Parts: sequence; C-alpha cells; structure tokens
Amino acid sequence: MVRFADIDSQGHVNNVRFLDYLEDARWGMLHVDPFKAGEVPFKGLVVSRHEIDYRRPLGYRAEPVRVETWVTEIRPVRFTLSYEIRDDEGLYVTAASVLVAYDVEREAPRRLTPDELAYLKRFA
Repeated sequence: MVRFADIDSQGHVNNVRFLDYLEDARWGMLHVDPFKAGEVPFKGLVVSRHEIDYRRPLGYRAEPVRVETWVTEIRPVRFTLSYEIRDDEGLYVTAASVLVAYDVEREAPRRLTPDELAYLKRFA
C-alpha cells in the first residue's frame, strides 16, 4: 500500500521508499511466509547489492501495488532476487537484490545450507 508519508514534493513515491517496498516483499518471502508454515530456512542473511530501475512514477493511491519476487540466481554463498512493482495498469519498478548467507557469530559470509538451497529453488 502506498502511504502518504511515501510521497515526495513532486507528488510521487520517493525513490528511497521503493527500497522499503522491496524489503517488505523480501522479508515476507524469506522469513514471514516460511515461519507461518513452520519452517525456519534462513539462519542469517545480509544484502550486498541493490539495483533498481524506475519505469514510471507511482503516485498516492488507495489501491495497493504488487511486488512480485522470484529467485534468478543461486550460488553457494549468495543468491539474487528479482522484483517487479506493478499493478493491472503497468510496471513501475524492476529491481534486483543480492543476498549473502551470513554467520552472525563469526561476522563472516558462509555457505547456504541444503535447507536454504531447497527453499530458494522453489522460487527459481
């Protein structure tokens, strides 16, 4: 949902707010949805890169937009999520995020576990 606070002085969603929308979708896909299903597939992840292309302005509105998310690349230590922010009328943003499996205690990258890889493959 587009919030009034997301709107900038030009009357459309501020470019930084789109990263919040991506984070909400990513969090839901990787943490909330699996937790609801009784799974806890990820033990630690960090974002190492974001790439975003703004296709057209998105203004304030009551109707929600969709953030479609899928896995486009899986490597031993990292994976890439791609996104589209859209509605029935068109595409507003295409984006990608690279996430790295991370050992919080060692403060270092780690290999993805077999369970993490299996979970990601569902969305590839």
